[in-house]
Amino acid sequence: MDGFKKRLSESIQLRLSVSLSLAILTVAIVAGIFAFISAFDEAHEMQDDTLRQVAALFDRQQMTLTYPENTSGDEHDEDSRVIVQYLADGSKAVGTDDAATPLPFPITLADGLSTVTVHGEVYRVLVRTTTQGERIAVAQENDIRDQDARQSALRSVLPFLILLPVLLLVVGDLVRKLFRPIAELCAEIDQRAEQELHPIDERHLPTEVRPFVVAINRLLKRVALSMETQRRFVADAAHELRSPMTALSLQAERLDAVDMSNMARERLLPLRQGIERGRKLIDQLLSLASAQSHSSLLASTVAVHDVYRRVLEDLLPLAELKHIDIGVEGAQDVQVLINEMDLITLVKNLVDNAIRYTPQGGRIDLLVAVKEGTALLQVKDSGPGIAVEDRERVFDPFYRCLGSHEVGSGLGLSIVKAIAERTGARVRLGFTDKVHNSGLCVSVWLSAGKH
Repeated sequence: MDGFKKRLSESIQLRLSVSLSLAILTVAIVAGIFAFISAFDEAHEMQDDTLRQVAALFDRQQMTLTYPENTSGDEHDEDSRVIVQYLADGSKAVGTDDAATPLPFPITLADGLSTVTVHGEVYRVLVRTTTQGERIAVAQENDIRDQDARQSALRSVLPFLILLPVLLLVVGDLVRKLFRPIAELCAEIDQRAEQELHPIDERHLPTEVRPFVVAINRLLKRVALSMETQRRFVADAAHELRSPMTALSLQAERLDAVDMSNMARERLLPLRQGIERGRKLIDQLLSLASAQSHSSLLASTVAVHDVYRRVLEDLLPLAELKHIDIGVEGAQDVQVLINEMDLITLVKNLVDNAIRYTPQGGRIDLLVAVKEGTALLQVKDSGPGIAVEDRERVFDPFYRCLGSHEVGSGLGLSIVKAIAERTGARVRLGFTDKVHNSGLCVSVWLSAGKH
């Protein structure tokens, strides 16, 4: 019961269904009671009319009465028995129950309808004076009259009893259908990606819901503006930092050409490495800001092997420093539909990550294939891999797995995710060696272009 009360307080749809059902039930009960009482009274009036018609027929036909000598065993048509007798014969009644006629009706009864009790039975009696001056009594048992009236009244209420459950079901179904646009709207918003902040279409929504959707659209606009401001700040800050970092790098190179002691040269090396990491971080911040921007870049058909070749030309020196065997597996090339610079940035960040986390003498493979009309790009390495519980968080900016001793910014996979969301690609992380749960395999699904 507490669970139902909680649902009732939280759900407008349930509250509306219950309220309408209770209102319909209340109206149906009141209408049913009114119909029952009206039909019951109408049946009694019809029975009174029957008594009047019998009395009028007796008078018009100038009938005479003969009472049966013994009716104690006569039970045929007992449920609708109408008794006709001379009112004066009531004084001659000898029976002790209502089975024998005449019945002992008081001879003082006035003309018209009245209710009389005889031998414990209640009768409805119509007294009439005929044209011949004789007073007759036409009577019927009240129990029989009430039984017939109840049956007639119940027949009048029967449509309410049949239609009420049907009406409640129809109301529940109508309420669900009325709330279906809201449910569809919730599903549409829930399926949106983080970067999809475009307004919700409010034209086909009910008037009562439209102000709420308008408020959500205003909120989405403010959030989009805030995110755009943040991205612009990051991009502007990175641009501003690029020049001084380049100047520091040039100064460090000039300083390296100067004669200095061995101790000074040893201290110069980490300085140059720190400057290089700063330059790398600034470049990745600019790449992340560009990848997260909503500006649509022109998509074209791009050969994946050409992109692999360009990326390997840039990053091969880093791989050779760690004696890593890196290359492209398979001779089949695949055309994909994407902006070329987006694909180069995506692949470059994946390969750069693989080189950083693959140990000395390791292996990195780049693959591409077509599966069910979709291009599948994969970058596999022989490094430690990423644990299952960390695979969602590694896409967050600056997040790095615990226990990682490699120096990096933690932005590579964030850039990959931003490009994938903007271009409609799908990214999944897995193990290269599924038996030993080692190595990282990054799979990217892209739209295949026409050859």
